[in-house]
Amino acid sequence: MKRASWSRNLYVTAGSFLLFSLVSCAMSLVPNSLQPNLPVNGSIWKMIGLSLFLLSLVSTLGGILATMFEQVERRSEQRMRRELEEGLAELSRHNRRK
Repeated sequence: MKRASWSRNLYVTAGSFLLFSLVSCAMSLVPNSLQPNLPVNGSIWKMIGLSLFLLSLVSTLGGILATMFEQVERRSEQRMRRELEEGLAELSRHNRRK
């Protein structure tokens, strides 16, 4: 059974936000005559770019935390499985002695 990896999805989202952030910042450098019917104020593009960059950072942090929690869960399951196998092996040895 394969589980969906939240961390991978969050990393892809962060990459998309970062790409759009860079495009928005580049748009603030384009002269106004090349931007018909678009916001001509460069500060709007810079603000949009900064907002997208911050969303990218938050999404990356979420991906890191999701990865850490997935790893903790996986190791906990492995430890519980190992302890169960050791307990069953000890129980079978104990039953053979009787």
